Amino acid sequence: MSEVHKPYIANEQNLAELTVTALSLGLVLSVIMCAANVYVGLYAGMTVSAAIPASVISMGVLRGILKRGTILENNVVHTIASSGESLAAGIIFTVPALVLLGLWDSFHFWETTLIAMAGGVMGVVMMIPLRRPMIVEQKELRFPEGVACAEVLKAGDRGGAEMKGIFTALGVGLGFKALVQVVGAFKGTVEGAIQVGKTGLYIGTDISPMLMAVGFIVGWEVSLLVFLGGAVSFVGAIPFLAHGADFSGGAAAVINDIWDAKIRFFGIGAMVVAGIYSIIKISGSMGNALRTAAAGVRGKTDQSNVPRTERDITGKTLGTLLIFSMVLSAVVYFIMTRSGVVTAITTVVMFVLAFFFVAVASYIVGLVGSSNSPVSGMTICTVLATAALLLVLGFTGPAGMLATLGVAGVVCCAASTAGDICQDLKIGHIVGATPRALQAGEVLGAIVPALVIAPTMQLLYEAYGIVEPAREGVQALKAPQGVMFEKLVGGIFGAGEAIPWDLVFWGAAVGVIAIVIDRLFLEPRDAAFRLHAMPLAVGMYLPWTVTVPILIGGAAYRYVDQRSRRAGDSPELREKKIHKGLLFSSGLVAGEAIGGILIAILVVSNMKMPLLPSSWTESGPVIEVVSLAALFAITAWVIQKSLSVKES
Repeated sequence: MSEVHKPYIANEQNLAELTVTALSLGLVLSVIMCAANVYVGLYAGMTVSAAIPASVISMGVLRGILKRGTILENNVVHTIASSGESLAAGIIFTVPALVLLGLWDSFHFWETTLIAMAGGVMGVVMMIPLRRPMIVEQKELRFPEGVACAEVLKAGDRGGAEMKGIFTALGVGLGFKALVQVVGAFKGTVEGAIQVGKTGLYIGTDISPMLMAVGFIVGWEVSLLVFLGGAVSFVGAIPFLAHGADFSGGAAAVINDIWDAKIRFFGIGAMVVAGIYSIIKISGSMGNALRTAAAGVRGKTDQSNVPRTERDITGKTLGTLLIFSMVLSAVVYFIMTRSGVVTAITTVVMFVLAFFFVAVASYIVGLVGSSNSPVSGMTICTVLATAALLLVLGFTGPAGMLATLGVAGVVCCAASTAGDICQDLKIGHIVGATPRALQAGEVLGAIVPALVIAPTMQLLYEAYGIVEPAREGVQALKAPQGVMFEKLVGGIFGAGEAIPWDLVFWGAAVGVIAIVIDRLFLEPRDAAFRLHAMPLAVGMYLPWTVTVPILIGGAAYRYVDQRSRRAGDSPELREKKIHKGLLFSSGLVAGEAIGGILIAILVVSNMKMPLLPSSWTESGPVIEVVSLAALFAITAWVIQKSLSVKES
């Protein structure tokens, strides 16, 4: 074992770990992180890792408030908390499509809960046999994000407390959301469109510190790629498709109609290519991952003489949990389809695809981190494979769509959760945790947060609406992935709009061109900037108002990094400055997301909003300039906080 991965806490040390306090705090944070990421996912189409924010909050509560707590308890807390985020990531891809397709009239509690529970538990159970082969024995798996989070835990154990900063940012994010939604001091979106000759051009941005913070978290390269994808759609494809259109109703109406009816499919084509390419690119690693899984399943279960830091949940318990998750899946499929035959087929298909993608997701997290895991590509492949099989067997209509999205939901949750626990177990390996304690916590973290997903989604649906505003004066949630799967599944099964295959193929062509440019010209030169297909495809699909603030946040990240380099800072100091920005950004994301949920309660309660008079909220350029200035002020604040870090 290399020195960098030597356990921080030795095998023979038996510090407090899976305590009632750690378990309770972890479950509370998992519920909060899950609900917050449901909002972020429906708003922006992506979720934010809860590992580092949860670690900082845990240290603040255990050490700062309770004046107790060990590094192993902190590790348990963040492990449980991050499981809630991974469940949200799995659900927001598929379940909204059930409502958008009209298959459900609301977010059904039991079906949504069982999909999340089944997928979450299955992801944990299927990943546990991979722990030793992947985390201990596979030397090429570096787990970059896991190593970073372990350093946060070790710093906290040595007295490094960063709770104040993250809570300050949380308050700013929540307060800003209230100023937009409740008070009406700022606009939620600043946008405009003009006719240029026989076509039109559009520009706009959401006034959202949360989206800006997401850009800082994902970094400059990814945020730039997402923005370039938006430019491909809004500067290239839309003006081309809008040429010669009737602009009598205004350029904005024409462009919005084209984006909704056509550009979504353009983006889907690129995402399918990017997803398949992501799988092909790691095909060599897939073999290793599947062989690792088989070896883990055949491993011994007698752990009486095994060191504490190598003790896993027993094989008997794993078998029981796997059967439990399979039964949950079968129950939810039968509730959804009312067909024993469809239930049997979908349960088998789900199990095979889940086992395959759990191994793949776990391996990818070890290679590049959870933020870069192509779960969307895996889910698209799951939808296509399941839909193709059901159509061949003659299952069409609502039953086919329900079964397809049900399988995709469980598999997506399983892959997301598996990647999460794989990273958490690596963190535990570094700090010297007991794997069994983390695995038990992760199982609970896959069950308890699942109970709040459906109520949270229903609350947001009733307050804001998805795609279409629920009421006058509110901004609808965009639910990008949900809309993507609505159109993909609906088109395959002949429900709603027919799929415009020409646009899908054009989008696929853009994806292929990006891959070719990257492989032939950028990768051989080891270029600093790479044209990765998946973030480009995501940008092609997202509304441009989402990609612009993400670019602003990415630019802030680059500014901090470049300013630190020009100042001659050591790599360690530069890393500390970036880390400070990441913590503040995580707080902004959590604050605005929690604010969105709290405000949804006020909206459903029919509270009058905004509070400011209409003369201000409808004042046009004045409020737009003020809103933009506020967004840039918060961006500057994050930059200033990052650069204020000094050499210790």
